[in-house]
Amino acid sequence: MKVLVAGMGNDLCRDDGFGIETVRRLATVPLPEGVRVIESGIGGIALVQELMDGYDRLVIVDAADRGGSPGTVYVLQMDVPYVDDLSAAARAEFTADMHYTVPSKALLLARALGVLPPLVYLLGCQPAEQGLGIGLSGQVEKGVTKAVEELGRLFTHKSLIPSCHDPQPYCDERPLTDPASLDF
Repeated sequence: MKVLVAGMGNDLCRDDGFGIETVRRLATVPLPEGVRVIESGIGGIALVQELMDGYDRLVIVDAADRGGSPGTVYVLQMDVPYVDDLSAAARAEFTADMHYTVPSKALLLARALGVLPPLVYLLGCQPAEQGLGIGLSGQVEKGVTKAVEELGRLFTHKSLIPSCHDPQPYCDERPLTDPASLDF
């Protein structure tokens, strides 16, 4: 079982650096065999290139504005649509951006190329501040610690690392199914 954990975001925009800081900390702790951690940053195309190596699961770690209290950590199973299922306008917008820096477009591209793993999770944190600046807010800094703990739980959950026989995927909330909601 190969699992990719990708930290996304921009650490020059305050809490948008949540994903980057989380994977940096995660890289300092022992990980189960088959788990690879990368810092994708704002380079969604780099994520797609990494997925070409073949993975069974993907965990994206990123700031995610879901309207909660700053520092709240969410674990969501994602449902990435097929490009053919998008409206004509959405397909045109998708093909207009060749850098695929937004995670949603990177995931759509990975799906279109056939390299998206069957299970994709978002480990997100509600940001407090996303303007220019270095360093996380206090609430999101605490969220990083919680996120590393949540990743540890994900690694031991049956659907991510199948050491047991539970067919149900791990998910704290309902899956994201609206393509517009993938713009995190």
